[in-house]
Amino acid sequence: MLTIGHLQIDAPAVQAALSGYSDGPMRLIARRLGAPYALHEVVLDKLVVQPGKLRRRALALDPRDHPVGGQLMGSEPEQFGQAAALMADAGFDVIDINFGCPVRKVLGRCRGGYLLSDPPTAFEIIRRVRDAVPPAIPVTLKMRRGMDDSGDSEQSFFRIFDYAFEQGLAAITVHGRTVEQKYVGPSRWDFLARAKRHAGNRTVLGSGDLFTALDVVRMLEQTGVDGVTIARGCIGNPWIFSQVRALLSGQTLPDPPSVAEQGAVIREHYALCARARTEDAPRIMRKFGIKYSELHPCGTQVREAFVRAASAEDWQRVLATWYDPVATWPPGRHRHGPGDLIAAGACAAENN
Repeated sequence: MLTIGHLQIDAPAVQAALSGYSDGPMRLIARRLGAPYALHEVVLDKLVVQPGKLRRRALALDPRDHPVGGQLMGSEPEQFGQAAALMADAGFDVIDINFGCPVRKVLGRCRGGYLLSDPPTAFEIIRRVRDAVPPAIPVTLKMRRGMDDSGDSEQSFFRIFDYAFEQGLAAITVHGRTVEQKYVGPSRWDFLARAKRHAGNRTVLGSGDLFTALDVVRMLEQTGVDGVTIARGCIGNPWIFSQVRALLSGQTLPDPPSVAEQGAVIREHYALCARARTEDAPRIMRKFGIKYSELHPCGTQVREAFVRAASAEDWQRVLATWYDPVATWPPGRHRHGPGDLIAAGACAAENN
């Protein structure tokens, strides 16, 4: 059980906020396959405050999509607080503050991970958000372990970490890389263990290098964190959530999804996307198709087919060709890490 404020979440592995990915359809698919809680992709505070199409899209929630966290990013404390209040009014169950994004453009605008180098502004944002959001709605924070590996950076991390809990934040997610690292090099799980020991009985979630269900179990065991947020490891692999549940209940690792199972989920995902963004669905789903292809026994060919799919008709042809549920396919593949460089082997389907 994972506790975030008053929320009792029945599994410790949740879906992270993923820029460009964790939209409503992706979250609904993840929930169906075992994710107990999911975060909306990060939204700029100014887009929430300003009326218009982008605001309506950012605040739209499906009734089935709960509990859900709304993640905000910005640099102006007052505007950050206003946006947090609007997200709470729109029905988000948790408001999450992003102090972790390492993208250069974000850092150049004093947002995301930049705020780890500016504790006074970070403190003000935390205070404004907690004050603006009704007490019953938990506020959480996403951080990296610092701007860089310097002692000053680590000191700033723990100043912000402690202040957030002192202000009543319900949980903090810590990514084991620095902002300077971006996504290069290993995530420091030993630092996650230090952060959890420092926090005591307060809720800390870990993040970084979670590409398989076994990775999730290892992080929980090695660091003592209360939960984990799965990010890149769940794009195109929502089955990771049910696999984690199986391992934590003492079962063996389930077999990877069959081609028929993969196809059924991809068809459902496409249909959800088409209902939400009809004309844009083929373009939006292309990036998902590329990631789904990594689990297919003919991953290279399937990836190329998804890359070329430019219309709804193209998508149906790809699914009919490569995800025929009555064909005889080789076993699917488990993902082994970023890029899944394991060779696909022979790839032949005998249509019945």
